[in-house]
Amino acid sequence: MRKSLLMFLFCLMTVGIALSCREEKSAGEKIEDGVEELGEDIEDGVEEVEDAVEDVADDH
Repeated sequence: MRKSLLMFLFCLMTVGIALSCREEKSAGEKIEDGVEELGEDIEDGVEEVEDAVEDVADDH
């Protein structure tokens, strides 16, 4: 019983330490990441439109 309790406490402390070591992003970093993702999505959309235009031009 005592070993089980000690193992449980050890696991709980390990999880607590692992979660506390995570790097937290500031609001500015989150915004910057969002803007970068949006830019990439826009570029992907532009490439799809270009491909569609080229397909239509090839058909005519």
